Amino acid sequence: MGKTIAIIPARGGSKRLPNKNVKPICGIPLLAYSIKYALSNSHIIDEVYVSSDSKNIKIIAQQYGAKIIHRPESLSGDSEPTVTALKHVLDTIEDVDTVILLQPTNPLRPKSLLKDAFNVFKTDTRKSLFTVSIDNKKLGKIIGGKYQPLNYKIGQRSQDLEPLYFENGLLYITEAELIKEKIIFNETSIPFIVNHKFATIDIDTQDDFDYAEYILKNYNEN
Repeated sequence: MGKTIAIIPARGGSKRLPNKNVKPICGIPLLAYSIKYALSNSHIIDEVYVSSDSKNIKIIAQQYGAKIIHRPESLSGDSEPTVTALKHVLDTIEDVDTVILLQPTNPLRPKSLLKDAFNVFKTDTRKSLFTVSIDNKKLGKIIGGKYQPLNYKIGQRSQDLEPLYFENGLLYITEAELIKEKIIFNETSIPFIVNHKFATIDIDTQDDFDYAEYILKNYNEN
């Protein structure tokens, strides 16, 4: 039986928020939150890997207990999809059955999330799982200067909306063989619903970072 590993892809380049993966949030590097979360789930995860092209990221990852996979420059560009970094890790490591993807830009996760999601994944026949959250907003497009509702009719009450969900990025669980086909998840995957304030945190800008820090401080206090 093969291993279950966590992969945290953390490249060095970030244009909107430079060095975000090593930027301290409440005194701890952003990257470290995902490493610590993975290590706290050692009953599920056999090994924790950080894939990176950055020397600073690798140093911090090792300090917090992760193993390092050097990501080639050819797989570290702005337009490079995450799945190629995951496939590169699997090309390096043997005997892996399952991959848990933890994005460093989603640093906060409910404590029991991985345990609950992994139990669902193991009892289902589908090969991948991803987390989603409900979005109760009235959504629409503006085309030709005119607003066109998507999920409601003008005047409809919010509580009567048809539920819509968004991919929140908190975690992904995928069979290794699927990643080797360059697929993390698709329309046939298990959508695991997470309705928690942490699902609203995805750090790409300074505003995102400040919001995450506010939520973390408030969560610690309460």
